[in-house]
Amino acid sequence: MKSTLRTLVIRILTAEARVLLRRHKPTLIAITGSVGKTSTKDAIYDAIKDSVHARKSQKSFNSEIGVPLTILGLPTGWDNPARWLWNIIDGAFTAFFSRQYPKVLVLETGVDTPGDMQQLTRWLKPDIVVLTRLPNVPVHVEQFKGPEAVIEEKMKLVHGMKAGGVLVYNHDDELIKQQLPDVRQKTIGYGRYLPTDVKVSKDQVYYTGKVPAGITFNLTYGADSIKVSLPGVVGVQHSLGCAAAVAVAQQLNISLTQAAAGLSKLVTPPGRLKIIPGIKGSVLLDDTYNSSPIAVEHALETLSELKHATRRIAVLGDMLELGKYSSDEHKRIGKRVGEVCDVLLTIGVRARGFAAGALANGLDDETVFQYDNAARAGRELQIMLCSGDVVLIKASQGIRAERIVEEVMAEPEKATELLARQDPAWKQIP
Repeated sequence: MKSTLRTLVIRILTAEARVLLRRHKPTLIAITGSVGKTSTKDAIYDAIKDSVHARKSQKSFNSEIGVPLTILGLPTGWDNPARWLWNIIDGAFTAFFSRQYPKVLVLETGVDTPGDMQQLTRWLKPDIVVLTRLPNVPVHVEQFKGPEAVIEEKMKLVHGMKAGGVLVYNHDDELIKQQLPDVRQKTIGYGRYLPTDVKVSKDQVYYTGKVPAGITFNLTYGADSIKVSLPGVVGVQHSLGCAAAVAVAQQLNISLTQAAAGLSKLVTPPGRLKIIPGIKGSVLLDDTYNSSPIAVEHALETLSELKHATRRIAVLGDMLELGKYSSDEHKRIGKRVGEVCDVLLTIGVRARGFAAGALANGLDDETVFQYDNAARAGRELQIMLCSGDVVLIKASQGIRAERIVEEVMAEPEKATELLARQDPAWKQIP
């Protein structure tokens, strides 16, 4: 949409969403942070949906237009003005005349530019805020004066909660804990490494033969503990998302047993460390939804911990929107690649920093390959792959690294079902 039309649509949909919230007064759960928002949102929804009528943000609808769309229960209109006009009409009927409405809304919220969260909290007052992570160099930082400004913007959601609200936060995150003295509302922590209210423990990858098949972990709240299994994924962020979900469920008077039953049905979103069979007996770790320094570090740590890999291969594209931090962060993470991986493929100009760091810390010219675009990288990765290879594929959205996964997955006919950005509108973007 053109800028003027977009602004008008946002204002109308926001006004309709505000009317709807005033009429029905649902409990509002808002998730923010620099990583893991969508996975956490999905886990919360699955933990509570069998106990209370709930609605969640679709996909990653977390923007100034995505939040009103979720509240109104409307799809995106992409670039079609007629669809947006219909959304406005449909939204008006819902706002003024609807009789049935969810008791709980689970909303993902994000910030791209200064003022985004402040604008949102002028009309959205959550009952519960979930804060996932505040890394040292967040994605979108190039639009801000620095990481501190990003943190300040995200914390506006916490300070914008209703009186008597609850903050559910990642207790392993030191940056979050530095913000807690300024939080007047009740706080509940979750984490893996430190004692806290909801604790992740005994987390491990389980295998089918020598192939990773999923993760299992225990969640403990008070004297109660449950075991959760998530097939088809790896990575600690999934267990942390489930821990946050248990903390939220407790605030809604949903028992640990009920929450666990819901989490047993959780289907994690595409492009977040999903395990996908690759060609030639390889295994793909599809982490292509987006990228940032902390997210790449988590993914590499996960790759390093997997057993039975013949080779560990990283396919890493540009981390975008890092501004002045971009060069140093790519090189810094490249050093970790040199410690973990046997082969590195990079995509994009910025990702050459990964190669520089890896070459300085363990890899050599024969195992580092650099490409300008995803298409060529995908074709050449096909040739390189061997049985037993485990391949991590990760990049910012603009690189479109899901196309590499499609190129080397064993069943490309399942791409629409399994991969990120498979909507027709996305597929049309070069």
